[in-house]
Amino acid sequence: MKKNRRDFIKMSGLIAGSTLVGFNTNPIIAQKLSGKKNMNSSKMKLSYNPYTLELKHVFTIATSSRKTTPVMLTKIEYEDFVGYGEASMPPYLGESQESAAKFLSKVNLSQFNDPLDLENILNYVDSIDSGNAAAKASVDIALHDLVGKLLNKPWHKIWGFPKDTTPFTSFTIGIDTDEVVKQKVHEAEEYKILKVKLGRDTDKQMIETIRSVTKKPLVVDVNQGWTDKEFALDMIYWLKERGIDFVEQPMPKNQIDDMAWLTEKSPLPTIADEALQRIPDVIKAFGVYSGINIKLMKCTGMREAHKMLTLAKSLGMKVMLGCMTETSCAISAAAQLSSMVDWADLDGNLLISNDPYDGIKVIEGKVTLNDYPGIGLK
Repeated sequence: MKKNRRDFIKMSGLIAGSTLVGFNTNPIIAQKLSGKKNMNSSKMKLSYNPYTLELKHVFTIATSSRKTTPVMLTKIEYEDFVGYGEASMPPYLGESQESAAKFLSKVNLSQFNDPLDLENILNYVDSIDSGNAAAKASVDIALHDLVGKLLNKPWHKIWGFPKDTTPFTSFTIGIDTDEVVKQKVHEAEEYKILKVKLGRDTDKQMIETIRSVTKKPLVVDVNQGWTDKEFALDMIYWLKERGIDFVEQPMPKNQIDDMAWLTEKSPLPTIADEALQRIPDVIKAFGVYSGINIKLMKCTGMREAHKMLTLAKSLGMKVMLGCMTETSCAISAAAQLSSMVDWADLDGNLLISNDPYDGIKVIEGKVTLNDYPGIGLK
């Protein structure tokens, strides 16, 4: 693994460049709309407003707890069509409704006449300021929703992805008392896979409590909670004996050498989360993790998520599709990619009590796409 990684890093610039070639919008799309009247005289209008998601339970991970998540809801209007987007901003990521509003106030889409010019529009949005990944994702998602509605097709069809090979989504069980953990497991009865948050001194207790009430497959997310590689390896062996399928971000993202050592010796796949945001991080994760967790809010949206998925698959890495606490808007957007990944963790909308949208469904634990145009909102 070390040799492969060293050789690969030497060629990373070439691979990254060549992998991104050919990701411009399919020419067929432009051809379909070439006869649309007033295309060159219409303007796009971006608007946005803050919204606060209310969680059904206090959400606790290795580093923090919260009961709400701030989001920014966006929409792009064009002729008689409206595309919807969302920025979800859990505080630990460093964005807020204030920072999103400041960024979005700088976005001028009226300078573009053609919504199908996705690459140029989103390159412009990305260039306005550094960071602001969730705010950028809110524009990306709304634009993809708009374009899908103009084409009258969902994005999984535009990309040519199969509809019926979507995975089961895991349902997240946050760190809590034994009684509440059992209650959460009971509430997740319809889900086939449970994702367990670890990273504190109650890790074994969490797993044993869950195993006392269910034999379902489990995956775990440590959120960088283990700092000693030997301890991490012992824990992974212990977890394997209890039916865990993979371990997400077991160690701090800056302990790269320790993480590569752990992956090489681990009996379970290791998945990069906090260590991964955008395309260059896929290259950095190669040889350090077994796979990656792509989240729209960290990678600026659907366009870059599609590129990261393709790059990771070309490197033989496993791919997980994740989320923050989000509405059905962002979850439906991510789900358009779901049939091409190994695992899905698209339960963010299922953890809240005030979802303002109606989008894709989870039916008997399975991510189930619909044929509504765009990202799949009704």
